[in-house]
Amino acid sequence: MLSAEQGKVLAEAMGEVGKAADGFRLAAELVKQMGGETLPAEDPTKLVMTIRQPRGVYGVITPWNFPVNIPVEYLAPGIATGNSIVWVPAPSTSLVAVALMEAIAEAGLPAGVINLVMGEGAVAGDAVVTHPGVVAIGFTGSAATGKRIAERGVGKPMLLELGGNGPVVVFEDADLDAAAAAAAGGAFFNAGQVCAATGRVLAHRSVVDPLCERLVEHAARHVLGDPFHQGTTMGPLNNAKVAAKVREHVEDAVANGAKLLHGGKPRPDLGSALFFEPTVVRDVTPDMKINREETFGPVVPVLAFDTQEEALKLALDSEYGLSVGVFTADIAKGVEMAKAIPAGIVNVNAGSTWWEIHLPFGGGSGTKSGIGRLGGRYTMEAMTELKMISITLPAKEAS
Repeated sequence: MLSAEQGKVLAEAMGEVGKAADGFRLAAELVKQMGGETLPAEDPTKLVMTIRQPRGVYGVITPWNFPVNIPVEYLAPGIATGNSIVWVPAPSTSLVAVALMEAIAEAGLPAGVINLVMGEGAVAGDAVVTHPGVVAIGFTGSAATGKRIAERGVGKPMLLELGGNGPVVVFEDADLDAAAAAAAGGAFFNAGQVCAATGRVLAHRSVVDPLCERLVEHAARHVLGDPFHQGTTMGPLNNAKVAAKVREHVEDAVANGAKLLHGGKPRPDLGSALFFEPTVVRDVTPDMKINREETFGPVVPVLAFDTQEEALKLALDSEYGLSVGVFTADIAKGVEMAKAIPAGIVNVNAGSTWWEIHLPFGGGSGTKSGIGRLGGRYTMEAMTELKMISITLPAKEAS
């Protein structure tokens, strides 16, 4: 069902379901470690402590690109910490949502703890966000929708995991085999429909040629086709809107002087115009759409730089700040870049997609990549209320 509705290949679908199970196990373990603390006070008659309580009814709105994993990132910690949830999944993967709810019910969760609401986000999602009984919001999706949710739900605590256009920066001293594998993997996994995908590759001019050769080799190895076939390594894009944007970005880049090295075309001969070839484009310039906007498809745009300062300038020239990869043999340089880029995640000598479910995931301050952090205890803290309680002790006890 996951491959049928979303389009990802069987191996990726099976991996997603396995990770979702891990998410429930992680939440079950982490909730045992949550607790408050006692705090000192100047007043000797006061005993001060903190506790964590569930917020109440949490509204959760999730996208179609990971229709099992992303909901579980909210549902598992939400119920583990005692909240009830009203969940609005993406309409295009609604059958996957129903299957997940059936699995949760079979596991014994009482009715009414998680409540599935079907409908278009602009209607069902908006109703959840603005409902006075919903006290907090979790949303993963586009920056534009996240902005509307923030405006409509003003005053409510929010976890917003939004878009990305993360660069993979490759310096002249980098391991080019590792950099190419990570950049290509981040661009072509799930047909590039990943918020932390390789949005663009920033490569030192001296290594652009050999790096592009390696990227093309990775692209050429992919088998585009029916996601149910065992030999297929990349399935179709999820919907016509995404496919149109991917094609627009590639055509705009080529029309404005970029060089198409591999792919670049839809493949309707495979049964649908949603199939798009794994694509590598070089000589991309900062003003091109493929660099400035989130493409959300299987495309690797390559831009050249000459100095570390120029690389940093290109990395900073974005409205997004979700995840970044930096490849260099000079660890001090890698850490310097990591500190300078306002992204929530910077991986040195790993691609922009590297993450594990217990680690913090979210956008950098001042960017369009979101508010708050998902992942492990960070989600559980966000989905609970920290409350201070003071107790005035009798005079005898205070002394």
